Amino acid sequence: MGDPKEITTLQATTILISTIIGVGVLPLPLFAVRAGETSAPFVTLTGMFLAAIGLVFITSLGIRHPQKTIITYSQDIIGKWLGRIFSIFVIIFFLILTSLTAREFGAVVVTGVLRETPLEVTVIVMLLLASISCRNNINVFAYIHNLYVPMILAPVLIVVAFSLKNANPLYLRPIFFGSDLWNMAGGMLTVAALFQGSFIITMIIPSMKSPKKAIKASFWGILISGGLYLLIVIATVAIFGPEEIKQIFWPTLELARTTAIPGNILQRLDIIFLAVWVLAVFTTLFSSYYFTIHSIKELFRLKDHKVLSYFILPCVFFLAMAPQNILHMYEIIQFIGRIGLLITILYPAVLLLMDFLKSWRRKRNVAKSS
Repeated sequence: MGDPKEITTLQATTILISTIIGVGVLPLPLFAVRAGETSAPFVTLTGMFLAAIGLVFITSLGIRHPQKTIITYSQDIIGKWLGRIFSIFVIIFFLILTSLTAREFGAVVVTGVLRETPLEVTVIVMLLLASISCRNNINVFAYIHNLYVPMILAPVLIVVAFSLKNANPLYLRPIFFGSDLWNMAGGMLTVAALFQGSFIITMIIPSMKSPKKAIKASFWGILISGGLYLLIVIATVAIFGPEEIKQIFWPTLELARTTAIPGNILQRLDIIFLAVWVLAVFTTLFSSYYFTIHSIKELFRLKDHKVLSYFILPCVFFLAMAPQNILHMYEIIQFIGRIGLLITILYPAVLLLMDFLKSWRRKRNVAKSS
């Protein structure tokens, strides 16, 4: 990698936080409530733990191969051609993930704010912003995330804090609903899928000053973003109750609408919340878009990723326009998210196991020969 090793542990943490917190913030309580009713916070917590396990696998691999990303070290572990085939699956998955993020953004903006604006316009504007930003190197990429994290975290925490004064703790009981464990397990997978942006750590580690500290960055990244998700679910369920949430498409946005700061300083927190959400969507889209073009560059051993930023734009836009409506879009998002866990959790787990076995064999052979 041509970029100098300048990314600090703090920057790696902020990249993870702003990548994970994104478009999924709005429908998250709905996904969790559909799966677990009053156990929605428990479903969210288990989903977070599952995502954390996947992140440990990918971070451990990165620490073992500090000069390479999963696109290149996978070829060392499972062989050149097999590694390339699986790398193509990783790239296709993140290409689809980028397009679905852009489409969900467009759907929310057109439905909730700019009702007269064509969906295509909102989607293409966000994709153009991401593609232009992706022409920078990885250090600029880190600075952009660093800048936006406080702007994303602070307003969301303010909304949650002021909304809790209207909370009804009875809506959160029983904590372990457990009437349909299969449904809860499905919800856990859906929540875990919202953390798939954390896969970006594989691209960050080779540019870190101290690659071994990546595990610390991963821990804080998942703890802060997961903690925020958990707070949002608790606040939303405690205020609206499970039955009412099932009737609301974007419960977190409704939470911001019903929350007011004491003293009537701000009566419409939802406007500020939407502005923050746009930033969060941009940083998530920016990461998945950057990861996609960076991975294509590494797979085909190109000198630069800049030319790819506009090259894949028509493909991402076409995929973003594929869902017929909002319901169809969320069906696809949940399906792709769950299938994607095979790529973001199972695939790194298999690679890590094979890597351990190879190094164990190597050490044993060295011991025998000496």
